[in-house]
Amino acid sequence: MLRSEQLRTNEPPSPGGVRVAAFALVPVAVIAGLMGAVLLVLGNGYGYFGDELYFIAAGRHLDFSYVDQPPLVPFLAMVADTIAPGSLWVLHLPSVVVTVAGILVAALTVWELGGGRRAQVIAAAVYCTAPLVAGGGHLLATSTIDLFFWTAITWLLVRWLRTRQDKLLLWAGIVTAVDLQVKYLIAFFWVVAAVAILIAGPREFFRSKMLWLGGGIAVLTTLPSLIWQANHGWPQVDMARQIAYEEYAGVGGAGMFLVFFAILLGIIGTPLAAYGLWRAARQPRYRFLAITAVVLAVVFIATGGRPYYPTGIVPVLWALAAVGLESPRKRWVPWVAWPALVLSGVLTVIGMPIAPVESIRGNETSDVTNAESVGWPQMADEVAAAYRALPDDVRQHTVIMGDSFWTASVIDVYGPARGLPSAYSPSRAYWYFGVPPESATNVLYIGDNNADVVREHFAKSTKVATVDNKLGINNNYQGAPIYLFSTKDAPWSKVWPQIKTLTG
Repeated sequence: MLRSEQLRTNEPPSPGGVRVAAFALVPVAVIAGLMGAVLLVLGNGYGYFGDELYFIAAGRHLDFSYVDQPPLVPFLAMVADTIAPGSLWVLHLPSVVVTVAGILVAALTVWELGGGRRAQVIAAAVYCTAPLVAGGGHLLATSTIDLFFWTAITWLLVRWLRTRQDKLLLWAGIVTAVDLQVKYLIAFFWVVAAVAILIAGPREFFRSKMLWLGGGIAVLTTLPSLIWQANHGWPQVDMARQIAYEEYAGVGGAGMFLVFFAILLGIIGTPLAAYGLWRAARQPRYRFLAITAVVLAVVFIATGGRPYYPTGIVPVLWALAAVGLESPRKRWVPWVAWPALVLSGVLTVIGMPIAPVESIRGNETSDVTNAESVGWPQMADEVAAAYRALPDDVRQHTVIMGDSFWTASVIDVYGPARGLPSAYSPSRAYWYFGVPPESATNVLYIGDNNADVVREHFAKSTKVATVDNKLGINNNYQGAPIYLFSTKDAPWSKVWPQIKTLTG
């Protein structure tokens, strides 16, 4: 049987004895295609999510690194903004592509583990219905791109375990090099995985020259980003501390971390991840994956990381679980799995921008992503009206400043069509994008964040307008004030360092 399967799939014999099943290309491709179609249909959504506006603005200030991220996602936003300015559909296309690819890779991971058609379909379906995946698939987000690369890297490791083809470790290094241009989280994976492999094996992993070559490529391609960080005082480290502070202050420790982690995995993804973890721990060949998953969760909890940080390890756990569910002794699985998957899919679709935008009203706290995707053009309108209402002699000495990188990005994306100048902000990466000219003695300031700190450097503060999204949706900036701070009391060279903030 093994020989005929290997001939049929054109695969070499498996050193570890794992049965090589046929890849269920058609059903997996159907699942991936349906998911891609849904994401494409919803590609225009309600509007830009706040982070997406920032990515576009950051892409217009392209650099080797930023305070809060490496450069790849801003680069993708810059390409989309250049090809099709204002097109949400084009901006979201990279996320659609990696989400569809991730479904295929999740099924391929099952295939490498010896799972057959049913296991591959289960893994693909679980992957695409998890809120983590579907919720990010219709947005351009670092977490969406990062998740795919983690999924690909763990697939390459599983394939290497079966075939011992060292070129796979070279490819894992190359994929890591690309992922390090999205987020630095994959570095935690490799450090923890290396320790886990030293403990549980296979230690021959470290004897591969291709592993070290791939690692060298990852390090070399990350050097420009690291040099930028070093030259700017390692702001990414400060950003991590700020996130840790916000998480501990606002989420409530390990318990809430795990609750939100489970929410991201979904009603079927969570128990399957737990089952996959249990199966990995029981099998010596994959035990290092169980150790890695547990230690990553502990590390990110201990350091105040966000709940989505360790989710990249989950698809391989889903794959292990799916293979375990294929056992003939588990004939009950379809009767439980498919209704649960359908329910998970329905809940996921409900959370997408599919209903009229008015449906968000009253559900803002549970529908944050959609709620923070509306009202930005109206904000730009309010700012433009307030700016034009200034007397000419005041306006020519006034700059527009956002209280966060979101509000500044609103002006930079929507402002040119309304005759507004570029915006400034002391928030995160925007602080590095430029200092207002010394001729600017007044500031039209959007929002309340950090407003007291900025206000201290001006003789007068006047509220001149209020943000209104005209939809009655009570998101973060509904009802936010727009101030005019007049008569700056010191040069910007002194003021700018004093108002710098990582919040917002």
